[in-house]
Amino acid sequence: MEAGTTTELQEQDCYVSLTHDHLNAQDVIDRVRSPKAGAIVLFAGTTRDNFGGKPVKELQYSSYGQLALRTMMSICQAMVEKHSLTSIAMIHRLGTVPIAEESILIAVSSPHRQAAWRAGEEALEECKARVEVWKKEEFEGEDGVWRANRDGAVGQKMTEEEANADQQSTVQAAISKGTLA
Repeated sequence: MEAGTTTELQEQDCYVSLTHDHLNAQDVIDRVRSPKAGAIVLFAGTTRDNFGGKPVKELQYSSYGQLALRTMMSICQAMVEKHSLTSIAMIHRLGTVPIAEESILIAVSSPHRQAAWRAGEEALEECKARVEVWKKEEFEGEDGVWRANRDGAVGQKMTEEEANADQQSTVQAAISKGTLA
């Protein structure tokens, strides 16, 4: 996927997208707006200026688009089912994400606020645990570190080739499990 491109899937009450474009919170809220919903919850994940006491310059995200979209859709469908949601949208930005800009938006609508709160948080945790997105943390004055997109885990320094090999390994595992054709 190149800069300026967006890939997306939409099925019933679920919308997922990977994009290199800036994320727009209002657009995502509007995607889940419904007269049936008494609550809309939005989570916006942003690039912070430090990690582990080191100053962060920027983050770079990459993904295996096809598989990541399918995983995102699976998460959204599970959230709709489990929490009786009206609608859910999950958009992840790829490429370079500067400090204070959003890398992910998750919007959830439901008849009642409790379900929306729970589903929004659970969708984020599932996304971070399962979606095939990798990030490279660029620190001031240092080489970047590639790692899986997980909270709090310190990255392993990898070359670009090692990061690509790790992504290919994930794809091969998905093909073996039958989750990717």
